[in-house]
Amino acid sequence: MPEARDDAPEPHARNARDPRAGEPRDEGPHYEEEKGGAGVPDSFQRLWTPHRMAYIKGENKPTGTGAGDGCPFCEIPRMTDEEGLIVARGQWVYAVLNLYPYNSGHLMVVPYRHVADYTELDAAEYEELAKLTRRSLTALRKASGAQGFNVGMNLGQVAGAGIAAHLHQHVVPRWGGDTNFMPVVGRTRVLPQLLRDTRQILADAWPADD
Repeated sequence: MPEARDDAPEPHARNARDPRAGEPRDEGPHYEEEKGGAGVPDSFQRLWTPHRMAYIKGENKPTGTGAGDGCPFCEIPRMTDEEGLIVARGQWVYAVLNLYPYNSGHLMVVPYRHVADYTELDAAEYEELAKLTRRSLTALRKASGAQGFNVGMNLGQVAGAGIAAHLHQHVVPRWGGDTNFMPVVGRTRVLPQLLRDTRQILADAWPADD
């Protein structure tokens, strides 16, 4: 048995000099591998969704409940359609893509006026909100062959409203099999299309009238 040498390199020595190449080389595992973290090789494939981190960290959330407190639904109409992801504009209400969608084509129908509750809408606003919701369904069926929809509002923070101070109605297209192990177990949504591409397709499919 050969004798152990006192000057033998440590098993995980870093940047040890390679006598063959004459250059430093990394012989040991990285920190996360040593600690048993994400760097450990395994058989899993990973689908990174960094856009969700912006939502988790509260990006684009208003600082207060007023219209001037950074409400994104008040700021979006001042942008171009492409910048704001606006699909259609009415006189009192507009339709916009959700920046953090549950499914591709996830629309929101939003009044321009900064109101929190459905009962605060006047007759012209709730009538046009209903019309744009119906046109959203027509456009989504034409553009993507949606087989069903979840349509509704979360009124108030206790009801799950992300931005409770400005009313918005969700229109979420659904297809058979779109709920699988990815969202249920992996808490990850697979979105096969860029938002700007989706906006253009829906704008092209938007009906002129009811």
